[in-house]
Amino acid sequence: MTAPTVTGPFDALREQLTDAASTFAGSPDALGAILAGIVDDVDRALSERLEIFPVCHHSPASALAMVRRLRAKQPRVIYLELCEDLQPLLGELRNCRLPVAVQAFASELSGFPATWGPLSVVAPVTEASAEYQAIAYALETPGVELVLVDRSTDHVFQWSPREDLTAPGGDAGPTDESGLHGDAVGLEIGDVRPRFAELEAYLLHHGKVRHWSEWWDQYVERPLTDADYDTYRQVMVLIGSLFRRLRPADSDRLDRDEDRERYMWTRMRQHLATSGVDPAECLYVCGAFHAASRVEQFGLSSTAADFDITPRTDTQWRYGLIPSSHSAIEAQFHLAPGSVSIAAATWTKAVSRHRLSPYRLDGQRTAATRGRRGRTTAAPSPAAGPVDDALTGFLAAPPELDGLDEAELRGWCVDIVRLARRNGYLASTADAIAVYETSVLLAALRNRVRPTPYDFADAAVTCIEKDVVPGQRDVRRLCEILLGGDRIGQVGYDSLPPLARDVLDRLQPLGLALEKRPVQRALLDLGGHPELAPCSDLLWILRHLLPPDAARPIMGERRLGHRSIQESWDLALGRNQRALIELGYEGVTVEQVLEQRLRRAVRGPDATASGALAAVEDAIRLLDSPRLVEELGARAVDLLAAERTVDDAPDVLRRIRGLLAYYRTTAPSLPAWCEAFVTTGYAHYCTLLPTAVTAEETEVRQVAAMLGFLFSVEGLALSLGCDRSQLELAVAQSHPTAPAKVALLWAGRHQLGLLPLAELRARCAGLLANPLVVPAFPQYLAGLVHALEPVPGLTPFVVETMSTAFARLPDPVLLPWLPTLITTLRDQGPELVPLLVREAGRTFPGALPELDSWVPPWLTPPSPPRAVTVAAPQRRVGVLLAAHPEAVDAVASLLGHDCGWLPSADPPADRGAVTALLAAHPETTEAVVRHLGA
Repeated sequence: MTAPTVTGPFDALREQLTDAASTFAGSPDALGAILAGIVDDVDRALSERLEIFPVCHHSPASALAMVRRLRAKQPRVIYLELCEDLQPLLGELRNCRLPVAVQAFASELSGFPATWGPLSVVAPVTEASAEYQAIAYALETPGVELVLVDRSTDHVFQWSPREDLTAPGGDAGPTDESGLHGDAVGLEIGDVRPRFAELEAYLLHHGKVRHWSEWWDQYVERPLTDADYDTYRQVMVLIGSLFRRLRPADSDRLDRDEDRERYMWTRMRQHLATSGVDPAECLYVCGAFHAASRVEQFGLSSTAADFDITPRTDTQWRYGLIPSSHSAIEAQFHLAPGSVSIAAATWTKAVSRHRLSPYRLDGQRTAATRGRRGRTTAAPSPAAGPVDDALTGFLAAPPELDGLDEAELRGWCVDIVRLARRNGYLASTADAIAVYETSVLLAALRNRVRPTPYDFADAAVTCIEKDVVPGQRDVRRLCEILLGGDRIGQVGYDSLPPLARDVLDRLQPLGLALEKRPVQRALLDLGGHPELAPCSDLLWILRHLLPPDAARPIMGERRLGHRSIQESWDLALGRNQRALIELGYEGVTVEQVLEQRLRRAVRGPDATASGALAAVEDAIRLLDSPRLVEELGARAVDLLAAERTVDDAPDVLRRIRGLLAYYRTTAPSLPAWCEAFVTTGYAHYCTLLPTAVTAEETEVRQVAAMLGFLFSVEGLALSLGCDRSQLELAVAQSHPTAPAKVALLWAGRHQLGLLPLAELRARCAGLLANPLVVPAFPQYLAGLVHALEPVPGLTPFVVETMSTAFARLPDPVLLPWLPTLITTLRDQGPELVPLLVREAGRTFPGALPELDSWVPPWLTPPSPPRAVTVAAPQRRVGVLLAAHPEAVDAVASLLGHDCGWLPSADPPADRGAVTALLAAHPETTEAVVRHLGA
């Protein structure tokens, strides 16, 4: 093969790599083309007029190179690979404690599948990152413009596959496990990682490491920390080109990556054309993967047409800052646990060693950083001139042997033993020595002279943790704390949305520092300090809107018609700052957010009548808005009328009973929606009853709830114009086949007066006497137990029937049924158990000695009827009526009769009709006499 003519700075390296490919692969075609293409990508990127700065996300080496380059070049414009619509938020970073994440949030979607909502995108920012250094430089240096050139957050989801939202746009990670980022899609600048699984596995195996973060730290991060600027750029573009070329060519993600690159170059061209700034005074900060781009729009000299940018959808995006943490970043972007903390510690050490003054915003200049302002800044690197080949020397030179820092490793070993003892481990000085020696041994096995933090963590786990974990934290987590800890950021008060600031302002009377992360106890004596009542109202609303641990009541409750006079709360608003901030995306006050959510809950496609009643309860308990309650109640009526199943009948019954009791005790009359719900529900359940009792998918509990609703509101429904014959017809047309539903309908007919108790007792006795029905008798009994919901007056009879069943059922039938009965009562009818227990307590003897002589009341023969003289009770009742004539007149007027009662008349003459009536009904007379104790 004829060697190419050496005309460029990288021609020698290209020729060397091509010859090596021919020697080792036998042919320069495939491998040679890849290696030569990598060199071409480096040459192309570094020869571009617009200076490209390749970075890796959360890389101390990138951050150090960025600080040096910014101080040397002092660019006027910085183009940054970040969603362009996030730019207005960057100034708010001044009020935050890093790490934080810039967030875009959308709850009302337009143009996206409804199952994707709510949409959330976050871009975490840490101090040990090149993008933060560029942002801080641009915001703190007068005359410098920062331009975000990546696609908008709306385009992130536009370009996402409809069947997969796990990694849209080519740089999205999975949701984090810490909860700080929620279910947001993560954006990072410089995702330098192989997109070819076999390549990554090969690198990890031959690098003798377990995770990609560890490989990157050993073979890229540490060598580039002390490299000059040209070497840094060429190596980063080389790695980005290598990973770009060694990936599937038909990958959809590659297409999206290239569209992003076309998008960014189009935006930069547009800005240069409109601003007129000299490209030599600009800096383009992007991931190393995108620096090796081969799209036709790459470079300012390209003649390709601009990329056709599609318009955004009508989705309304809201923007803000949320707290982040090292562990959240690691979980979201598949980094090794502790890698971001190690990067932060490496950054701090490198800044101190090189005596650099990094760029920081005002909010991040702590007392420690202000104390370093007087340091001597390292001499700036020379301005970029002609590109020289630094790759050849860097790739050919042997790795520098960084000697063992015995003092550093010894300090780690002593500190980890101290931490382990504090967390319950039986660690000693011998363990510290063992960790030291094991760290050195592991580093030697992995071809390292100096143990890395990863070697130290493995050694600590091996020597201290051993077989069990007696402490609250495992040793690897203790190593992360020792090497930097899981630093958690915080958004400052001035950068919070109006809702979050309003919440903190309204809770100030509590006298607590609610912005802090520890849980704080708030004591509210509402009787002695009524001025704290607004705080209590706000806390109950936050309890409804925020995660459970944000505002947790320890003492006190708020239910319909009840408010506690003393309350105690555990508050952790600082720990749940993300959730509080996202509430600010939905409204200006928490009351507005709650009202919107209640309306959405009853207007959604899956809204139910029981859910609407729950919304009514929440509106009454938490909001003083009769208008909203009326609106939600009217919606509940519509939802009940539209339902075709009775799945939610138990919940509907429970909630409407509570609401009726509340209005009867607090209001002079029922609201219109409540009356409409009763009449609609009466007709609705009467219509569905015949089909529900025969449907196999309808449970006994649901049928019992329907009958419970009908019998509970029967009096009110009849007074509102309903017809009782509708209920009688519904029960008559119900012909269930399941034994439990049959027994339930018996109870319903008894409640309507169609089945006397004696006949019901006879039917149950007949079932027990029939050998063919005995195995199914527990199902009949289960139906009678559920009948206590609509007919609580049957409680004595149910206790009687259960006792008879326990006495007469054979063991093969009784014993398997008892666990089912217990679990059924516990799961489906816990409110029925107290009825049975109280009735059993009244029926059965209270002491053990009485049990031998005790006879069940249903087995006690009835006493002979006592002869009753009718004349005497009649006289007594007549005297009673004569003493209270007003009551008799009122009853007669109510019935529409005029009995001609004259108190002054002679009683025998005027009471003839009353006497005849009493004589016709002696049983009633006797009952009244017994009741009066006469």
